[in-house]
Amino acid sequence: MNASEAILSRRSTRAYSPRKVDEGTVRALLRAAVQAPSARNRQPWLFSVLQDADQLRRYSDGAKAMLLAQASGNPASHPYADLLQDPTFNIFYDATTLIVIGVGEPGTHAHADCWLAAASLMLTGTEVGLGSCCIGFAVPLLNTPEVKPEIGVPSGGVAVAPILVGYPSSVPQPVPRTDPNVVCWTR
Repeated sequence: MNASEAILSRRSTRAYSPRKVDEGTVRALLRAAVQAPSARNRQPWLFSVLQDADQLRRYSDGAKAMLLAQASGNPASHPYADLLQDPTFNIFYDATTLIVIGVGEPGTHAHADCWLAAASLMLTGTEVGLGSCCIGFAVPLLNTPEVKPEIGVPSGGVAVAPILVGYPSSVPQPVPRTDPNVVCWTR
């Protein structure tokens, strides 16, 4: 699979098999992630690999409760209220691996650097038959003073990009994409 094929075939996977991603494959994904460009080659990223199902379930439940509590006192006002109130809904879709990309010290372009690393990680995952999905619902919980030490993020650091990886239990269908919206092209 070449880079273009990986870009065109990568999907946000929301259904995973129980098969665990082995350590060698995770390390290969991390090696690909650190090949991403970074501002002034600072390479600010750090990685937390979470593969404990009980921990992931606990984080899912905590994130759901936190999101509902932030809905201005009216959980029903959250656009995903029904889903978040469903006790069977797991924000990690029962994937076996969550890789959290973060920074030890926030900097001007550190968040962008993390997302570039995430893109490299996800595209490499696609190449080796893994599904992936960014889980924005997890960010507030992962940055709490209680959870940051559990996942190795320093107190002054930030968890930026929580990325699920795992073996898809079904292949997501392509979604329509619009043509590029070019608003300026100076020649």
